[in-house]
Amino acid sequence: MQLGGGSGEAGRSGHGDVRRQLAQGAFHGGRAYVRISLRGIDAQTAWTDPGLMLDAERCALRHSTATRLVRPTHSRSRRVWPSDTYTRKRARPMPAALGFTTIVLFLLLTMTKRVSVLVALVLLPVLAAVVGGFAGDLGEMTLTGLTTVAPVGIMIAFAVLYFTMMVDAGLFDPLIRTILRLARNDPARIAVGTAVLTMCVALDGDGASTFLITVSALLPVYQRLGMSPLVLTGTICLGAGVMNMIPWGGPTVRAMTALKLDSSEVFTPVLPAMACGIVWVLCASYWLGRRERKRLAGAGAKDVPAETVAAGDGPGTPLAETTERPPVWRTVFNALLTVALLVSLILEVMPLPVLFVLAFAIALPVNHPTWESQQALLEKHGRSVVLVTTMIFAAGVFTGILTETKMISEMAEALVALVPDALGGHLPILVAITGMPLSLAFTPDAFYFGVLPVLGHTAAGFGTEEAEVARAAILGQMTTGFPLSPLTASTFILVGMSGVQLGEHQRFIFRWAFGTTLVMTAAALVTGAIPL
Repeated sequence: MQLGGGSGEAGRSGHGDVRRQLAQGAFHGGRAYVRISLRGIDAQTAWTDPGLMLDAERCALRHSTATRLVRPTHSRSRRVWPSDTYTRKRARPMPAALGFTTIVLFLLLTMTKRVSVLVALVLLPVLAAVVGGFAGDLGEMTLTGLTTVAPVGIMIAFAVLYFTMMVDAGLFDPLIRTILRLARNDPARIAVGTAVLTMCVALDGDGASTFLITVSALLPVYQRLGMSPLVLTGTICLGAGVMNMIPWGGPTVRAMTALKLDSSEVFTPVLPAMACGIVWVLCASYWLGRRERKRLAGAGAKDVPAETVAAGDGPGTPLAETTERPPVWRTVFNALLTVALLVSLILEVMPLPVLFVLAFAIALPVNHPTWESQQALLEKHGRSVVLVTTMIFAAGVFTGILTETKMISEMAEALVALVPDALGGHLPILVAITGMPLSLAFTPDAFYFGVLPVLGHTAAGFGTEEAEVARAAILGQMTTGFPLSPLTASTFILVGMSGVQLGEHQRFIFRWAFGTTLVMTAAALVTGAIPL
């Protein structure tokens, strides 16, 4: 037996029993590769005797911590090994257990309204870090998380101010009147229209801007008709989730990057499944709207004229009719500026925070020329800015601590270790079904750069293409699941601007979002995009 990179070290280190186990194992026909890691020694052993092949089910080392089996993919001409450097690591139980416990406690406490989301986002990871022995690095970890979300927080602060100012200026009034006229004040039609508008706006691939635009434009419509804001957040969640599969969206880009694939291998085969998902979203939106129609009819709700509804703070307040309409030139200016802003967002002319800061600074003196009126605007909408941005920074504390303590990476390793070999040939379907719920536990980077490569290599050992695992992943992981996840800042934009609790939002729409994943998974199986 030849050992590459440290030949003979195993015998001299007192590990001769390992070689005896290898010699006594059950072998038959062909070639076997075993990766051996012994106290820092990483050596690859190959038997060239065609009469020998390691039997994965009988080998005495199959469950040894010192060895791991690298299963070959099959080729007509020769055996192709997935990767020379692939390692199936063992997760450290303490960080992984702390991570899963923190996530579960967060979901339980927020969904049952035991504590506020803000308190849970900050205190739970801090307690987990202290228990895990990371108290000394807690300050640096927290600051790293806050620094990561700082650009998002800045963008949200100025975006909320910009869109609330545009709402006050009546920029969206024609759109609102058009929607009400086409929908005929029917909640079912409005819900479907919400889904359609969301999917159109979501073509830019950015969840934050999608939520900012759709909530700003549509929440006044919902409030005028007395519709629940949960229907708004739910339908936006469904529409944005299915559209997050586009090739320039975050999850698909990450999947292609992690496995070194292109769009034709990952996205193109799931296009029919995505189309089925869009149909499901429209049907689900209609059902939610029809249920809301029945609720309003039972409560005797009627269309309330806008002038009788008191205006409040934030972009989601009903529009109060003013006796003085803004000049036409100002409305045209606001429309052109908003269009230019949206085009710049799509083309990524500048970083998003910079674009919103500049747009707000340009629009403010035009719409509020005096210092007093500018101060009044900031005081009026300051509450909305504080509510949303504090959630963003609290989420930064949560993800920063879980990431820097390696809890999320260890959770990923633990998750992979739980997959039994018997399910190795069915990994794509397993990944597709579990991807959406796992959005509540893993950040997109942790899953696509930590979990997916290991799953892809594992599946390759069972003859399944890595591209099929990537397709399965984008059917739910941080696509249909991202608007419900506490690990993405854009979720707090959606719930914060709409004035709903995260736990209520999750309870209301989880099964419908999971239904989107199931429908697309079934369609992918039928079309052959993923194997059974």
